[in-house]
Amino acid sequence: MKTPVFEGSSVAIITPFRGEGVDYSKLAELIDFQINGGTDSIVICGTTGEASTQSIEEHLEVIKFCVEHTNHRVKVIAGTGSNDTKAAVYLSQHAEASGADALLMVTPYYNKTTQAGLVRHFTYIADRVNIPIILYNVPSRTGLSFTADTYRELSKHPLINGVKEASGNFSLAAHTRLLCGDELNIWSGNDDQVVPLMSLGAKGVISVVANMLPADMAQMTHLCLEGKFAEASAMQIRMMDLIDALFVEVNPIPIKAAMNLMGMDVGEVRLPLCEMTAKNLPVLVNAMKNYGVKF
Repeated sequence: MKTPVFEGSSVAIITPFRGEGVDYSKLAELIDFQINGGTDSIVICGTTGEASTQSIEEHLEVIKFCVEHTNHRVKVIAGTGSNDTKAAVYLSQHAEASGADALLMVTPYYNKTTQAGLVRHFTYIADRVNIPIILYNVPSRTGLSFTADTYRELSKHPLINGVKEASGNFSLAAHTRLLCGDELNIWSGNDDQVVPLMSLGAKGVISVVANMLPADMAQMTHLCLEGKFAEASAMQIRMMDLIDALFVEVNPIPIKAAMNLMGMDVGEVRLPLCEMTAKNLPVLVNAMKNYGVKF
């Protein structure tokens, strides 16, 4: 049995950009906002953090800053995945040296690979670090998904702790639980599927919505952990329109727009992402108002 890196809600935190750089004072505020709101851990430099438009130097600097500012108040999980195995090792070793508690590693994208290649890629990396790895399955972005058999093979490695499952495939999650049991923890990677996935044994969520509603997401996941699924389901259902609005355009465009509407002044997204369209902004505003978000 592998102890999960965290249980409950982990925020896939945005990176506040200002001009050509990172606004580190704002990032510090956002980290404090999350911890004060009850978030159980912080994922830094993930998809929502726009790691794909950060240089290697900036990527590592952001991880180091997050680790130092968090100062062990909650666990920090560093996004270090790449479609280049050696680059993933480089990022992972530096994140470990900076004090990250765990790593989040997406499947190779664009060049992709076979299932055998996935086993070799992640095993190669896991053999060269000393902290837990959370795999990241998001085929909508990578064009590649794990199979349950591949999960079972990877679960044999002592440092491969679990998976952020964002495929939306509940059958895959169920078969993974059947084959891997407690040797591979599962976290929801989709905010609209937290409660149903936790009913299958997932340990929580790595969340976009938690950027703006850390307390709500933490409460919902902890209700599930306590077996209070009826109460958690009511929260999930109430949140659905807001979740849909936060994904009406490519993440993290809407979440950054929402946080700016709330007066959090988190800055812009980086090209090739751009501001929300005039057509979709009212959808987000109405969903926020209906949920009761103050701005």
